[in-house]
Amino acid sequence: DVTEIEEKEAQAKQEEQIMKEQELSNLLHEKRFLKALGLAISLDRPHTVLTVVKAILREPEGRRRLEENIVRLRKDQKEAVLAFLVTWNTNSRNCHEAQAVMETLLRHEAPDTLLQFSGIKSAVESLLPYT
Repeated sequence: DVTEIEEKEAQAKQEEQIMKEQELSNLLHEKRFLKALGLAISLDRPHTVLTVVKAILREPEGRRRLEENIVRLRKDQKEAVLAFLVTWNTNSRNCHEAQAVMETLLRHEAPDTLLQFSGIKSAVESLLPYT
């Protein structure tokens, strides 16, 4: 009977998820945005990433701080943010944040580098009608 083992694994995953959520909340409270972005991306939470982006933009010199944080992300994290911002851009409430992140990516990534992002073609096709 493996049900007990599976239940323990499921409970451990749930506890880990709760711990990460608490850590994310603490990072946002402490204004440690780079770590908060990384954690939200690793949890695959587009809305949470958007919340972090909005928190950064509310700071004094928010655009500059957003730029500093986005530039420091790894390539895979930037790819994830690009996928997220495609969805954000379709909603008028979130389009300004999506455009700010997209502007940062376009300014700091070489065209050849952007072309190597996974899903770049579909992202551009999805962004064009709303941008």
